[in-house]
Parts: sequence; structure tokens; C-alpha cells
Amino acid sequence: QVQLVESGGGLVEPGGSLRLSCAASGILLSIYDMGWYRQAPGNQRELVAIITNGGRTNYADSVKGRFTISRDNAKNTVALQMNSLIPADTADYYCNANQKLLEVNYWGQGTQVTVSS
Repeated sequence: QVQLVESGGGLVEPGGSLRLSCAASGILLSIYDMGWYRQAPGNQRELVAIITNGGRTNYADSVKGRFTISRDNAKNTVALQMNSLIPADTADYYCNANQKLLEVNYWGQGTQVTVSS
């Protein structure tokens, strides 16, 4: 059974930081492209950051320079370090594992991030 479990969300003031973590079981993350997505109320789910199985990264323009995605294949985890948070970052954040050749795609249940004073 495949599970992606996110953690690290919460309430933070503008300008603050949070570190999200995604722990996988049932799959080896090393062969997957991993992504963080977010969905704010009333909005579509959007890509925040992605790290390929080869370690290449890509970010949404809105988070470039503030967020950093990383992976630890030995621990089977992916993290999203979020700095200089702004209210527009408020959303539910989801971890995604995608393997194109195997044609499989997995989602976590999400963790809520609220940026407010």
C-alpha cells in the first residue's frame, strides 16, 4: 500500500518560515519525480515546486527565491522549505509522486498552511 504523508503545516505570521515534509511508504521515492502542489479555497490546484529523480528542480514564479524543494532518497522523504511567507501562500499543500514510465501517480492527503498576522 502506497502512502504519502505530509507534515509541517501550521499557522505562521507573514515573513515567517515553515518546513513541510513528505514521507513515503510502499514506494521508493528515488525513481519518482516529486512535487509539491497547493490549493487555496476556490482555486485550482497548482504546482509549487518539483524535483526530478535526477535532482533537477523547478519552481512556480510566485515562490522562486523563497521556497526550496529537496529530497532525501535514503530516508524516502521530500521536503519543502518555505521562507518569507506571505498571505498568498495560504493553502493546502500536497505531496505528489510521479513515475512516467510506470504511469503511476500518487498524492498525499495534504497539510494546511496559513499565513496570517
